[in-house]
Amino acid sequence: MKVKELKIGSYAELKTKKGDFRCTILESPTSEIILVKLDSGYNIGVKEEDILDVKIIKKNEDIKEKENKEAKQKKSSKELPNIVLIATGGTISSRLDTKTGAVTPLTNPEELFVIYPELLNIVNVSKVEIPFMKASENMESDDWTKLAEIVEKYLNDKNIDGIILTHGTDFLAYTGAALSFALKNLNKPIVLTYSQRSSDRASSDARLNLICAARAAASEIAEVMLVGHANSSDDYCYALLGSKVRKMHTSRRDTFRPINTEPLAKVFPDKIQILGEYRAKDKSKKVELIGKFSDKVALVKFYPGQDPEILEYYLKNGYKGIVVEMSGLGHVLTRGKNNWLPKLRKVIREGLVVCGAAQTLYGKLDPFVYSVQREIQDTGVIFLRDILPETALVKMSWCFGNFKDKNKVVEKMLENVTKEYNFKLSEEQFLN
Repeated sequence: MKVKELKIGSYAELKTKKGDFRCTILESPTSEIILVKLDSGYNIGVKEEDILDVKIIKKNEDIKEKENKEAKQKKSSKELPNIVLIATGGTISSRLDTKTGAVTPLTNPEELFVIYPELLNIVNVSKVEIPFMKASENMESDDWTKLAEIVEKYLNDKNIDGIILTHGTDFLAYTGAALSFALKNLNKPIVLTYSQRSSDRASSDARLNLICAARAAASEIAEVMLVGHANSSDDYCYALLGSKVRKMHTSRRDTFRPINTEPLAKVFPDKIQILGEYRAKDKSKKVELIGKFSDKVALVKFYPGQDPEILEYYLKNGYKGIVVEMSGLGHVLTRGKNNWLPKLRKVIREGLVVCGAAQTLYGKLDPFVYSVQREIQDTGVIFLRDILPETALVKMSWCFGNFKDKNKVVEKMLENVTKEYNFKLSEEQFLN
């Protein structure tokens, strides 16, 4: 077969001067180079003059026809739990684009069942919702509200047993926290899942994550939880509490870790091993939506020598509150020309709510260890114990979005609304 007859999207075996391999044919920028995607997921360019022989394994048209046929043949089972799948974007909701060699968002929800057919052996996907397709860094507080409204609708539908929400990894923890605060009196599992590596790569984590997410969504754990790889192998996933989880690595498949707590469960493709306490599923309960968020809050990371005028900036620009990532057990500058104490007193007196969270992530703030912390607390700063800084930001956004009285906001910030505080920290929970 002639190289020029290769069609984009076809799966072929190439014999070249430098070796033989199987690949998917991509659109090339020049006729002299054949751009291909290897089975490993990497893209390479092959000079046409280096290709000795070509064997087509599957034509592009055959691949598409087979996928469409498989999608239509998928049947729902009355014996399986009914779940709703909400796709918002991210790598897990994408597939290979043969034009670019990269991944692109799915446009047809049925494609998910072709890529991950095992899903339908565990649950019946009664409904697929695509409220938007966004990279997680492009999401805003209005998107949290929209997702909370969709989720609440299905939680209060007695025909639905659980929910899976696919999401990009970078800011997934913010959405997990937002849903945790916005949905009161949970009655069913809400499972957020992701993939670090796209489905066309041999090392993709998408398959195990989604299969385990389906297992968790069909379980008795009525929590907002994140389900993803527990380690670098493909053995099992962790189910992690949505308000106490953080992305801790740029590319590892087990990037999400529990912070100041332990995993709720180990989730295998065929079973769940419960590790901690959880709210039990109860479809008779009615979920209440408290789903508004305010954008007039901010997260400020304290660093040595920082000018406290940053506090004045937020006050002047109409912000209602800020979370300061403090060092140590709750430190900011309290001596010298950039002493924060006078400015903290001023902005708090003029109405700004200032809370502190630990930039160390692990452990908790404690104003009663050193006199410096007591000085800071005396200005009116609220110490938020072991809460994650980003969870604190989302909680403050939620408080100001739903409660008009500032005293009520302060009260709620200190209340353990959705297990965001853990009052019994143990050595085992460090770097779990």
